[in-house]
Amino acid sequence: MHKLLLPGLLVIGLTACQLNPVNTDQPRTQDVTAEKPASDQLEALIEQAWLITLDASPDFAYSQGNLDKAGQLADLSPKALASLNERRLQVLGSLKALDRAPLTKEQKINAQILQDQLQNSVDLYHYKDHYLPISSESGFHAYIASIAKARFATEQDYTNYIAKLNALPNYFAQQTYWLQQGLASGITPPKITLKGFEESISAFIVPVEKSGYFKPFTQYPKHFSDTQKAALTLEGTELIKNTVLPLYHQFYDFMTQTYIPGARTTIATASLPDGEAFYENRVRYYTTLNLNSDEVHQLGLKEVKRIRSEMEAIIEEVGFEGSFADFLHFLRTDPQFYPKTAEELLKEAAYIAKKADAMLPKLFGKLPRTPYGIQEVPAEIAPKYTTGRYSGSNRDDEPGYYWVNTYALDKRPLYEMEALTLHEAVPGHHLQISLNTELTSLPNFRRYSYISAFGEGWGLYSEYLGLEAGFYQDPYSNFGRLTYEMWRAARLVVDTGMHAKGWSRQQALDFMASNTALSMHNVTTEIDRYISWPGQALSYKIGELTIKRLRAKAENALGEKFDIRAFHDAVLENGSVPMQVLEQQIDEFISSGKALRK
Repeated sequence: MHKLLLPGLLVIGLTACQLNPVNTDQPRTQDVTAEKPASDQLEALIEQAWLITLDASPDFAYSQGNLDKAGQLADLSPKALASLNERRLQVLGSLKALDRAPLTKEQKINAQILQDQLQNSVDLYHYKDHYLPISSESGFHAYIASIAKARFATEQDYTNYIAKLNALPNYFAQQTYWLQQGLASGITPPKITLKGFEESISAFIVPVEKSGYFKPFTQYPKHFSDTQKAALTLEGTELIKNTVLPLYHQFYDFMTQTYIPGARTTIATASLPDGEAFYENRVRYYTTLNLNSDEVHQLGLKEVKRIRSEMEAIIEEVGFEGSFADFLHFLRTDPQFYPKTAEELLKEAAYIAKKADAMLPKLFGKLPRTPYGIQEVPAEIAPKYTTGRYSGSNRDDEPGYYWVNTYALDKRPLYEMEALTLHEAVPGHHLQISLNTELTSLPNFRRYSYISAFGEGWGLYSEYLGLEAGFYQDPYSNFGRLTYEMWRAARLVVDTGMHAKGWSRQQALDFMASNTALSMHNVTTEIDRYISWPGQALSYKIGELTIKRLRAKAENALGEKFDIRAFHDAVLENGSVPMQVLEQQIDEFISSGKALRK
């Protein structure tokens, strides 16, 4: 699973068709005129949209070379967000009015993806998504702490960091303002999903020397003098003690005394203002296909039935005597399936990852230059965090990371690790995202974006590739693969069930628990994630089924000339794209292959 692609940049997924988009018809902006060629107009609009992205995220702008943004945090004031939205509306209006007939095929794709990206940002603002800077897993208070993980090579780097620490009170005040607006309008995460949320705040309330914010003051470059280090350490200590830590105390009090008690008691997105329209909007956004919630729900039920029969075949294979529920209980409770230490779990992940590295040349013609490492999920967010996730980098001197959750080891079964690793590391998220970022021929708005149906569909497809590459030799590991696939199929059912069909949280918990071997801890954290992140869970299965269908289409059309390496390169060659664009790419791949056969 992948939510944040790059530190400091809110990654925007894209969709090929939106349901109930906000009306964004606008006059053309003055500098994009009909007198210019369509290609020039498009380039100007792409540049305008990119400037908006950079203005929205000073940290990302700094990583892209804008030194004026050093030491700044995002301005989330009502005036700033309204201004960004108005600018997006203007560019979007011009883009919709653009005559695309003269554009090349690639330019048309750029125009469509940019329009979808802008439309999504406008939609989110319209539906007041900025009222929700927290989720069941974590929130802004944890993500902003990544400022302490920047590169510290010069005294200026420390000066910039200190400026950001000084900016934190305003940042917390702005985010808290939006939370208050959410309380007043009923736009909050459901109260049930915020149980234990305060632990993600108290994890930051520690002595200064143990704070993650203090770490840069313990790891100075060798060329720093003792005088420099002493002065910076003193300033940093005072800031963290008197500014940063009090912010977390205040936020803890606000959340426990005001926000969580006042959060809504319903769970469905449909119960929010404009909620039904917003959820259908999210269904279309996260699938990038012309689907509604009922169609997704029925597809999920069909997939659950198919996968269940394969799971039952494995139960028969291992000779287990008992019901399906008995076998799930056995998997959840037998100590043989669980690591004893965090180090054991991390070593298992590393071993599988290295095996996965070795299979890549047989499956891909082009591989990324960026390596990846393995890290524990940060302790402050681990209790309510998912089992694993990929965290990319926006710097060429840092790798990507495959995060493994080592919290509650008795809930982290080893039989799931092959599927998890193939999904989050390679050939899954790391490979796909790194290749995407290295596509320098793409405009930046595509290089640094993430389309969930493509990325998560690729991740789930990567789990399946492991079966063809010789993984899952142990039947329990293969059952783990199937339980992960079942997990994604069940998501189609429970996400639509809760948000559009009136399902209770308990109904969703029971459905997930009775069909997968996920531990009850994971089942609970996942269901709460779906509640507070409506629609995102639909990406995985829809994307995977689309990629599998396109592969079968290519195999049938090309016969013995089908080359799996060439096919995978064709899927990934244009980066993250909507499913409808991917189909066009594979149709061209098939046509090219047929031409070579003649």
